[in-house]
Amino acid sequence: MLLQPKKTKYKKYFKPRLLPRVTTKAQKLNEQNCFAIISLESGYINVRQLEAARQNIRRKIKREGKLEIVPLADKAISNKPTSARMGKGKGKVNHWVAPISAGKPILLLYGIDKEYGFPALKAGANKLPLKIKIQDL
Repeated sequence: MLLQPKKTKYKKYFKPRLLPRVTTKAQKLNEQNCFAIISLESGYINVRQLEAARQNIRRKIKREGKLEIVPLADKAISNKPTSARMGKGKGKVNHWVAPISAGKPILLLYGIDKEYGFPALKAGANKLPLKIKIQDL
């Protein structure tokens, strides 16, 4: 299950630039037993990293509860082979990334007790390349 958009306006995009910014808004939910992985820095997360984190969390919680992936990987990263000469257009799409700004939730987990929720999110957070914190909402 690779997370990528079904349709985009253009086939290939410019190289994405992410401005380092921190959001001051906090995620407020009125759910019981809700945990979140919140990023502490801005950056990009690959589709494969998101999927690895999702699989790891689902394995730990025995596929109970609800796991929600907040960011959408909608930025295409293209590259050309290293042996190709200059010119002749842009390379094909290699992978998709999701832009993450600091302070925003990445994964939300609903309906799991604290004794299972925190270790599951900790195991999933080990697959992500950014500094994160696990918060009980």
